[in-house]
Amino acid sequence: MVKGSIGNTADMTTTLTHSGGGAERPARSTMKDVAALAGVSVKTVSRVVNGEPGASPAVRERILQAAERLDYRHNLGASTLRRKGARSGIVGALLQDVGNSFSAGLLRALEDVLRGAGLSVLAASLDEEPERERGIVSDLVARRADGLVLMPASDRHEYLLSEHRAGLPLVFVDRRPHGLDCDSVTVDNRLGAKLATAHLVAGGHRRIAMLSDLQQIETAKDRIDGYRAALVEAGIDFDPDLLVHSVRSEEEATRVVAGLLERPDPPTALVTGRNIITVGAVRALRSAGVIGKVALVGYDDFPLADLVEPALTVIRQDVRRIGTEVGQILLDRLGGDSGPPRRVVLEPALVIRGSGEIPPPVRR
Repeated sequence: MVKGSIGNTADMTTTLTHSGGGAERPARSTMKDVAALAGVSVKTVSRVVNGEPGASPAVRERILQAAERLDYRHNLGASTLRRKGARSGIVGALLQDVGNSFSAGLLRALEDVLRGAGLSVLAASLDEEPERERGIVSDLVARRADGLVLMPASDRHEYLLSEHRAGLPLVFVDRRPHGLDCDSVTVDNRLGAKLATAHLVAGGHRRIAMLSDLQQIETAKDRIDGYRAALVEAGIDFDPDLLVHSVRSEEEATRVVAGLLERPDPPTALVTGRNIITVGAVRALRSAGVIGKVALVGYDDFPLADLVEPALTVIRQDVRRIGTEVGQILLDRLGGDSGPPRRVVLEPALVIRGSGEIPPPVRR
């Protein structure tokens, strides 16, 4: 027997993709079919499935039983369009890669906050593609999403001005909005990379290489700035050959590190600007037989990082706190908070485990 209202999706997390072709689906039962089986009007069925008063307990039970027999699923989106001011119960979360441990952890924290308020999360991966970002945002707006969480692939965000003015809550995460004055939750990436590099310098290293993501990505640019700032403060000349950017995969990171190790004067330490780069770097060090001989500090913690030998020293971002802060801001905005934009900047932390404490080789 069905209990409560039909169509409640509060505990569901879905991955959003663009619709495509495929086999035709069998026709679903309609509200009219439920009304006929229950022996009531369509209007009475509508009241019950939308949780509105006006039906007796007996009639309500009869309608719910008919809906269950017919496998009826209420079209929440359509009813939302018909009811002025109604909410869809959906929040869109557009992250770079929901399969990455950073994005996955952030998404889980966000879901935990929003689920208690009866909100579902539709998540999508942007893969650093601005056009994909715009297309999925358009889809979510058309679905009447109650709010958007955006880790943008685009570098300008004026295209969201009309939605922002219309009152759609927007929270940027990991990267700041540009051309749009709205809420954001970010981490001090410059500080994180500076901590990583300074830690290696304090251990005696002067040949420190950095592997980074695309230069146009704001977080990557900030981390490069932090790396270079730490070298300047230590009086170490910047060597452009030791900075490799646009490293996009584990495989590419493995190739890059292998190439660095083959140089006449290879680096004695590495700063890796993203967790997938760290994994590729470890593979290259192990393959070259220098694991435990070349120091490494990775940006972002990830599962099993403490089980590698040596365990990985990392710059940790508090992913759960990031997701929780984003979710709370969204709930506050949906609750009527119309105050000025909030800009939350969290500090990362250096987690010492062993790989970043390997000393440079003794020069003879």
